[in-house]
Amino acid sequence: MLEFRTQGFNGYAVKYSPFFDSRLAVAASANFGLVGNGRLYILGLTPNGIVSEKWFDTQDSLYDLSWSEAHENQVVVAAGDSSIKLFDIGLDEFPVQSWQEHKREVFAVHWNLVGKDTFCSSSWDGCIKIAHAVVSLKWSPHRTDSLLTLPTHSCTYSAAYSPHSPSILSAVSSDSHLRIFDLRTPASVSNHLTLSIPIHAAAPTRLGLPPQGGIPPTEALTHDWNKYRDSIIATAGVDRLIRTFDIRSPGQGPVAILPGHDYAVRKVAWSPHLPDVLLSASYDMTCRVWTDGSALGVGAGDGPSNSMAMGGGRELGRMGRHTEFVVGVDWCLFGAEGWCASCGWDERVLVWDVRAIMGS
Repeated sequence: MLEFRTQGFNGYAVKYSPFFDSRLAVAASANFGLVGNGRLYILGLTPNGIVSEKWFDTQDSLYDLSWSEAHENQVVVAAGDSSIKLFDIGLDEFPVQSWQEHKREVFAVHWNLVGKDTFCSSSWDGCIKIAHAVVSLKWSPHRTDSLLTLPTHSCTYSAAYSPHSPSILSAVSSDSHLRIFDLRTPASVSNHLTLSIPIHAAAPTRLGLPPQGGIPPTEALTHDWNKYRDSIIATAGVDRLIRTFDIRSPGQGPVAILPGHDYAVRKVAWSPHLPDVLLSASYDMTCRVWTDGSALGVGAGDGPSNSMAMGGGRELGRMGRHTEFVVGVDWCLFGAEGWCASCGWDERVLVWDVRAIMGS
């Protein structure tokens, strides 16, 4: 396990470069993100450990980041002063572009994995700022304004483009709903909204078990698209449960429910290598690796040990080396299928092999 100390700054997000297996970016904030400056770290993995290649200081906290899918040196960050900033790591000190579109803290940014020249952001102001895939309307480093705003009417903690389509994106928010937007649809009164799935809805009744009652809504903090199954999305949040949904059947409730974390789940990330494996990071100071049960067949692993569990999924292992809230985790896209990175409020970035904790 490799470690890097973000001295004086508490980590909020960590992302591997989509171009290099030895480069990481970390968004961090002073004073736990409550007040003070932010810092974007560019880290390199070397035979001698993790080294800081460069950093950029910002006037306010940083909460998220996303690497450009089109330019190996560009990173976009989400800031607490409601701004979005684009940095080029080949330059020094200042961002190459800044957008002041939101009215409150920006909590998520995500680059279009298919279109590659656009990105979206979400904020506590209840809005998602996005870009059309049409060249003349795109939100890119050549524009200082966004062209389309999608209202969610609630604090939106996470927004992401589908890795399978340049025009579909999703979001989860404080009202415990998963929303799907399709930019190919007419805007009309729905603002491109095609699905709104209540995350807290009761799961379908299983044969031989009593029906489950509805669960009180709690804030949804994170979600991620499965990289192999284009209709599967995982969500998690304050209620400590990880759920997976199939957007082809929005009314059936969650496909799988994965209980286990002791406090809120802050980040989930599907494996880029295995279709049934995902990572989670939580306020209980652990990162955990799970299978959703799909590789074994739905329901294959259900048992009486936890009445909330369903779908055959289970925990495969956990990493407990952090000493404060763990809020960021990401998989390496290259090489062996188990390497990942995590960051937390303990001012530490850890790079570790998921396979080493399997069964722990």
